[in-house]
Amino acid sequence: MNAAKITRDSKSNLALAFVALGRERRNDITIFYAFCRVVDDIADSAEATFGQKAADLGAWRTWIREPTGGEPALARDVRGLYAKYAITPAMLDEIIDGVEMDLGNVRYQTFEDLRLYCYRVASAVGLVSIEIFGYRNSACRDYAVQLGLALQMTNIIRDVGKDLTSGRIYLPQEDLARFDYPETNLGQRVYSDAFVRLMEFESDRAEDFFSRAAALLPREDRRSMVAAEIMASVYHTLLRRMKKDRFRVFDKEYRLSKIQKSGRIAGQLLRLCLNAKR
Repeated sequence: MNAAKITRDSKSNLALAFVALGRERRNDITIFYAFCRVVDDIADSAEATFGQKAADLGAWRTWIREPTGGEPALARDVRGLYAKYAITPAMLDEIIDGVEMDLGNVRYQTFEDLRLYCYRVASAVGLVSIEIFGYRNSACRDYAVQLGLALQMTNIIRDVGKDLTSGRIYLPQEDLARFDYPETNLGQRVYSDAFVRLMEFESDRAEDFFSRAAALLPREDRRSMVAAEIMASVYHTLLRRMKKDRFRVFDKEYRLSKIQKSGRIAGQLLRLCLNAKR
């Protein structure tokens, strides 16, 4: 279970952003990202039973704390991060708590219920990531929380159709009712004006989180947060593209090409250079 291979194979936008980091931090964030990928894959497995998934996640709760016979090499590498950064097992527990929320019948009555899920699977990841990136101003933690919510809401909008195949509905039931778009319509992938209005509502919510994150990023930490800002740029572009396209998420897969992603990286690095000259 090699961290670098797990990261490469994921072809994730997050992994792409690591190019902006120095070698040591890039290696360490790769280890952390591999941990996130592994526990997420456990929850997403189509072959494993509920009990097997719960047991596997329980094993990781042990492995992030102490050496255990038969543990994967990645577990040792994850524990090695504690000596270098202000990262604790409890912070990783929060992420496991989040993926465990995907094991049952995924429904959320209110946005506040969904917000907890988003915090655990995205904001908690951000809070660990910024410890590895390095920061000086404690406001960076608030930035990480808001950006995590923005990224996860964008994921939810993009993956509405894909998540249905796994029986997962992340859109809050109160929002479905607000726009008179029942769950049965969602299950049948009914594309209608009501659906577009629902998606616009969720998109505005994500936009608000992006705006809050941008306002919270301390000037002195812009350099250290460049990887996070690359992620923000990629996902914000996806969100705006979906909105412009009226959210054809049932029959289209929204992704940026490698060239487009490279452009976002170059743009963030250029912005960093220009800000440094001011």
